Amino acid sequence: MFSQTVEYALRAVTHLAYMQPKSCSTSQLAKKTQVPPAYLSKVLQALVRAGIVHSQRGVGGGMTLLIKADKLAILDVVNAVDPLKRIHQCPLGLKGHGENLCPLHRNVDDAIAVLEEKFRITTLADILAETGGSIPLCNSDSDPSINVSGSND
Repeated sequence: MFSQTVEYALRAVTHLAYMQPKSCSTSQLAKKTQVPPAYLSKVLQALVRAGIVHSQRGVGGGMTLLIKADKLAILDVVNAVDPLKRIHQCPLGLKGHGENLCPLHRNVDDAIAVLEEKFRITTLADILAETGGSIPLCNSDSDPSINVSGSND
């Protein structure tokens, strides 16, 4: 349903939110999120342009979120890399339809609207706070640096 770019961007910002306020190098982020480093670099560039991620070069540098996790909506991330596309007129270009969508396209657009609203009200902090026995993107069994309690101190 989503592009690979959206998936990778969501993985990256989720990990950065988990690590906040610490920075993370692109190579560390690629490893943690299982995203190819070259592709991740392009995704991160889009997130930097959107003002979501800050990139600091050099020793002690890396990637950090510019926006606190409780203020960054999933929709902001999606829109930064590959916005949801609402259907405003007949995708087939049928003259008789125009802005009067047929039942199929009206239902598809309605579903996109529901998803858009869910992503608008869901923040990264909400994602990290969800319980269910696992921490997003983390395998605590294979990574001793992960504290399953949710604290990364």
